[in-house]
Amino acid sequence: MSGTEPSQQEVRAEVRAWLEEHWKDDRPLIEWRTLLADSGWAAPQWPTQWFGRGYSAELAQVASDERQCFGAVGPPIGSAMSLAAPTLLEHGSSPLKARFLRRILNGEDRWCQLFSEPGNGSDLAGLTTRAEQDGDEWVVNGQKVWTTGARSADYAMLLARTDWDAPKHRGISYFVLPMHQPGVEVRPLRQMNGHASFNEVFLTDARVPLDHSVGAVNAGWAAALTTLAHERGLGAIRLVATDGWRDGRTSAEAMAEADEHARTYAWYPQRAGRADLLPELARATGATAAQRQLVAETIARSRVAAWNVERSRAARAAGRPPGPEGSVAKLAGSDIARRAAHAHGSMAGAQALLTGPTSLRGGIVAEILVSVPAGSIAGGTDEIQHNIVGERALGLPKEPSTDAQIPFREVRTNASGR
Repeated sequence: MSGTEPSQQEVRAEVRAWLEEHWKDDRPLIEWRTLLADSGWAAPQWPTQWFGRGYSAELAQVASDERQCFGAVGPPIGSAMSLAAPTLLEHGSSPLKARFLRRILNGEDRWCQLFSEPGNGSDLAGLTTRAEQDGDEWVVNGQKVWTTGARSADYAMLLARTDWDAPKHRGISYFVLPMHQPGVEVRPLRQMNGHASFNEVFLTDARVPLDHSVGAVNAGWAAALTTLAHERGLGAIRLVATDGWRDGRTSAEAMAEADEHARTYAWYPQRAGRADLLPELARATGATAAQRQLVAETIARSRVAAWNVERSRAARAAGRPPGPEGSVAKLAGSDIARRAAHAHGSMAGAQALLTGPTSLRGGIVAEILVSVPAGSIAGGTDEIQHNIVGERALGLPKEPSTDAQIPFREVRTNASGR
């Protein structure tokens, strides 16, 4: 913390005094959040010129904790706040920040992420969605997949190729794409666990204003890495802390928003393996010594992983940007989920295949078994995370590449058919 910052006690006192004067649980939610944003208390860690107070991450957390203790609603949750805003703050132009940051803080705009494509798997830099300049607009054609929230999003974080003669990492641009236009078609994807949290998005002559590039044209990979670092740094989907909220209009609208957000991720605890359910299942099924050993090892690994997440949070509180510790946490989470699924299946036996209210634990075990594989894929595969940890944390040589320096149009890809 710099010498110019207030103390934690001063921040708590200032936040409480401001809330006592301004918090009234009878406003429309957007009206309250706009007031909160303009005060600088919605995101105190942001720069003062962009609706913040320039506080350290540690002091910003103090302010957030005090607001929650007071029972006042905070800024919205979701990819707009967690991914788009940090990327805009680091790479966006002043006009883009002025246009979007306040609307993100007050919840006026929802965002989604258009990165992954069906033709390149884990090789994000091999994307083939094309953006071509046409006067004062970009025209975008291509397909994206595994997009959460696309059906309700107003804007998207879009990666598209703008130079096919540059090496693949240097011909990509990062755009803010308006979603409500004829050239954007969203189709839900039905998963094998019965949920439909994701979508595929088809872009056919979709339009992007020329000044909606985040960072320089053809230099979007740097902005993409910022988004991905924040995505991995989340560790798990964060839900809204609603304790202390009251019964007025503001809280009711925020609660409805939180419920909608939670429904999207209702199966994510099962994707993580539900290690918390293992002891109870062991007692209910009369687990063998070997099965109890599986349970004990999985629970131990879960606790170690939780400590690692706390280390990551401490690093963020100290002002350090997301780093390879996010990849370590993701790898640990994938490993624990697989171990937990194995333990669940071992104890449940054939009943693990049954679903419905009369099945073992109401079908949760079956949902765990078909949901866990997604954890090793979503947000960057385990193989990608191993590379990140090896190269950025351990200092190992980069993995050899045969296509990093040649023009992208010469690169052999699934999409190219070559």
